[in-house]
Amino acid sequence: MALNQALSGINAAQAQLNVISNNIANAGTVGFKGSAGQFAEVYAVTGLNLSSVATGSGAELTGVAQQFSQGDLETTNGSLDMALSGNGFFIVNNGAGNQYTRDGEFHEDAGGNVVTADGAYLQVYPPTTTGGFNTSTLTNLQLNTAQSAATPTSTITISSNLPAGATVPTTTPFSTTDSTSYNDASTLTVYDSQGGSHSATIYYVKTGNNTWNANLYIDGNSAGTAAMTFNSAGALTTPANGNLSFTPVQPTNGASFPATMSVNVTNTTQFGTAYAPGTIDQNGYEAGTLENVTIGNDGIVTAIYSNNQSSQLGQIAVANFANLQGLQQIGNNRWVATQSSGTAVIGTAGVGQYGNIEQGQLETSNTSDTTAQLVNMIQAQQDYQANSQMLGTVNSLSQTLFQAVDRG
Repeated sequence: MALNQALSGINAAQAQLNVISNNIANAGTVGFKGSAGQFAEVYAVTGLNLSSVATGSGAELTGVAQQFSQGDLETTNGSLDMALSGNGFFIVNNGAGNQYTRDGEFHEDAGGNVVTADGAYLQVYPPTTTGGFNTSTLTNLQLNTAQSAATPTSTITISSNLPAGATVPTTTPFSTTDSTSYNDASTLTVYDSQGGSHSATIYYVKTGNNTWNANLYIDGNSAGTAAMTFNSAGALTTPANGNLSFTPVQPTNGASFPATMSVNVTNTTQFGTAYAPGTIDQNGYEAGTLENVTIGNDGIVTAIYSNNQSSQLGQIAVANFANLQGLQQIGNNRWVATQSSGTAVIGTAGVGQYGNIEQGQLETSNTSDTTAQLVNMIQAQQDYQANSQMLGTVNSLSQTLFQAVDRG
């Protein structure tokens, strides 16, 4: 009996050393979760009323419990590196179904997909055309198609001051080449449907007390003339909606302008001070290429383009489980759901039971502080040695007994 008990103790200590060894081996593994051996005493089945004298049959390993405590977060330089601060798992798909990980070391593959080191795709909620995200489905996070298309200029917004004391030009008719035929001018850049840039100029011509004409020219071609009227206080009265309408000449390069281009002069005034161009904005822009990706604490992935535009590419989905201990480890820092873990409950970061996503950080192994592991190793080593000593003691006793029998 004692031999079996000591042997079971050696096996238990060996199992504990195996668990500790694996924890230490993965001290530098991103997102690794350590384990702890669980042991129980063993009793042989005894007859009625004999349990009080049963000495037990040793110890056995009953399970290896995963430890899902939070690892430390370390800052990196990777824009696609991310960590979960709190509960939850990233969802990845390798083509065979969803898998779950705390390892946020993602990168872009040749197809523009955001993937793990072995090519599993990061899953997100896709954006909808009306804003927000479709939380009823998951899709791969894709950056390759994240290009910003060109938008032609349809509206120009001007906030300027035309000098009330200006005189009506003596030179007529108005000509862009004769500065004596107009009072002031402002230039800006506008864009066609292909993102091509064009030079536009608005020429202001005073036509009488409190009345002005605005002449819009694009690439030297007239887009028309529109009248403005101000009251005695210098505020715009005509047009009532503040919008001047022009008809641009279409480009000859195959691109196009909107049929009507609007110039909003609502905030234009006529005061007694000098001409002030103020601010001039327009809503067109050239095509843009992806320059950067930002990921919010809520997991919303936003693409930043070279044309100063941005678009939301998706919202990273986060999963959690009723029983984390029921998850099955499959290697590569990943788990899959089992009947014991329950079905994945999927949501978004920072809401309810889910932690925040931190961009540019990675979660270290929760065994990276090896002090506790080394203490456990010493204890397991002592247990192993003690049980080995017990084997030696029982063997010596057996030898003594056999020698006594031989002498008898």
